[in-house]
Amino acid sequence: MRRHEDSLQANRLHFGARLPPRSAVAAAMDYLADRGIASPPEASTSRPASRPIRLEVHADLPPEGYELLIASDGVEINAANRRGFLYGAVTLRQWLKAHGWRDGDQPVPGVAIRDRPDFARRGFLLDISRNKVPQMKTLLWLVDLLADLKYNELQLYMEHTFAYPGHERVWEGVDPLTPGQVRQLDGYCRLRGVELVPNQNSFGHLHRWLIHQPYRQLAECPDGIEHPFSAEIEPFSLCPTDPDSLSFLGDLYGKLLPSFSSARFHVGFDEAFEIGRGRSKAACSAEGLAAVVLRFLNAVRTLAKEHGRRVMIWADMLVEHRELLDEIARDVILCEWGYEAGHPFREDSAVLGATGCDVYLCPGTSAWSSFAGRGRNMVANVGEAAEAGLATGATGYLLTEWGDHGHLQPLSASYPALAAGAAFAWHGSAARRREGSCWADAIDRWILDAPESGLGSAAIELSNVYTVTGASQKNGTALFHLLMSPDDGLEHRRYRGLSQDGLERAAEAVKKALAAMPPNPSHPVEAHCRDESIWVADTLLLACEVGKARLDSPFAGLPDLPESARNRILQSLEELAERRRGLWLERNRTGGLEDSLRQFTRLGRRLRTG
Repeated sequence: MRRHEDSLQANRLHFGARLPPRSAVAAAMDYLADRGIASPPEASTSRPASRPIRLEVHADLPPEGYELLIASDGVEINAANRRGFLYGAVTLRQWLKAHGWRDGDQPVPGVAIRDRPDFARRGFLLDISRNKVPQMKTLLWLVDLLADLKYNELQLYMEHTFAYPGHERVWEGVDPLTPGQVRQLDGYCRLRGVELVPNQNSFGHLHRWLIHQPYRQLAECPDGIEHPFSAEIEPFSLCPTDPDSLSFLGDLYGKLLPSFSSARFHVGFDEAFEIGRGRSKAACSAEGLAAVVLRFLNAVRTLAKEHGRRVMIWADMLVEHRELLDEIARDVILCEWGYEAGHPFREDSAVLGATGCDVYLCPGTSAWSSFAGRGRNMVANVGEAAEAGLATGATGYLLTEWGDHGHLQPLSASYPALAAGAAFAWHGSAARRREGSCWADAIDRWILDAPESGLGSAAIELSNVYTVTGASQKNGTALFHLLMSPDDGLEHRRYRGLSQDGLERAAEAVKKALAAMPPNPSHPVEAHCRDESIWVADTLLLACEVGKARLDSPFAGLPDLPESARNRILQSLEELAERRRGLWLERNRTGGLEDSLRQFTRLGRRLRTG
């Protein structure tokens, strides 16, 4: 970036008369027009002080790269393809906003920018299978946000939340996405330069199907297993040696994939815990588990290829069973996930990349099982993934947002990660040089469209409350589990180090974040974020109260709490549940809500029964 003195002052911008083919520049033009920055070429004569936006194809620029030139005579965006023009338009909007441009009421500094992304694929995965299925208006808003942050891929993780014709028993009551809604979303994604990649888990994580007949007979263990995603004993994974498993998947793919235009398809293949312990035990003993899984993967890959799709899979089983790597088909895209600071992204990415397959590195938002997020862990995690991906030649970067334990964290708890993930995926070395406070400013300015609102800072502070409790836990926080896992004793490893002093520090940090929130935001997105953040803060305060009460009681258990504490906790829990209901319904569908609230109020039921 190079600034210069030749500033731009114009009461309006319009597109120049000579434009490249519309297929190359339509996304950029629509983006700027929809955001009120530019008028069509024919409108230029009505505004004498209007300045042109010139768009020119420069084939020598890298894919998705662009040049942006701003001077007194107007704006020039040069790019080699449609996404390059789009990202030049996004940066133009950012530059104008950052310098207070409003219909030319003040000059905008001149600048020359040449830019390109570190990763060819920069995606966001949203779990819509742990009860929370967003409304269409939420999904369309999310696509706009991803375009603003220069993501180019969206995946909606599905287990049972697509309205598969003929399988109504599985999705009835969960408010799934219909084929028509997916087609609408897919079209809107294309308009905004975002690829909507279908994501249907196709091996493990199928308990929502396998608990029903006739699907149960397809399970590896039809009588069920213990698994981390339900309190029930349930069948969890398909049997890889049953030909009917493939017939079942072929039926699903034929109904799902026509609604998507992407040539990619994420089929999961993670955490198939019980393979080799049930119906495939004899085959796994004779041939080896790796050979059985690889044969099943190749069959699934063939099913996907019949629909013109290239499969993506989670790579955890490949990393665990490295003998699979020599046999993996080279067109399979390998997704290495890891959600803790210090995850061996570089080592695993190098091993996976040596196969010749394309590799995605997949950090997490750290928001699930926390209410507020784990901000410090998140920043380290997304940064380490980007650094490792650059060092090992990974082609993709996929930020993941999961919904464990009922997806009770609001979407706004992931705003810090959406901002940081975008920065690290686009230009990691610059992101690493940024101060921690920059993520708060990014939330206010680029997500909420409310510079200096203070909500970004509050979100960051709430996301780091977990660090002061004294407890250290992976994949969640002690404060979350004090409310959500009432049957666990305080001797559980997730509570090690938890103390009265730590809980007092946590409560003070929450109150500080509450005090910094703006009183009456006018913008709807900002107002909703504030309401969600206040709910998060009040929920964390209740968790602190529960923890202190349990530490004070003789045996640190719920039955030992005095009646006054029980009643106070019950009243707060019921009030928070009702507020969560209202906030949920502003953005998400009804299906799944009651199940999530049952999980949230489990503590209340335990307090009532003693």
